[in-house]
Amino acid sequence: MSKFTPETILAQAAFHISERAKTYDKPEGERSMSATVQAFNAITGHNLTEAQGWLFMALLKAVRAFQREGYHADSVEDMAAYVALMGEAKARE
Repeated sequence: MSKFTPETILAQAAFHISERAKTYDKPEGERSMSATVQAFNAITGHNLTEAQGWLFMALLKAVRAFQREGYHADSVEDMAAYVALMGEAKARE
């Protein structure tokens, strides 16, 4: 059986969110996208939402997952994490 099951991918995604929170953000989790989209919007004049920012990152990871042959765990795990963060942000809208 493959070690890359939906459960292990989601567990790794949750782990990454937790670890990045310790490194970059707050103990309650990674929440850097709000500040990122505010800066992007100020520079470009766009009106990107936080949820759309996470969607953008998930799409980036999806593209990276298919740019080379084989399985790239980092891209898939990050994509799962970004989709979860997008869902959280979208639920607050």
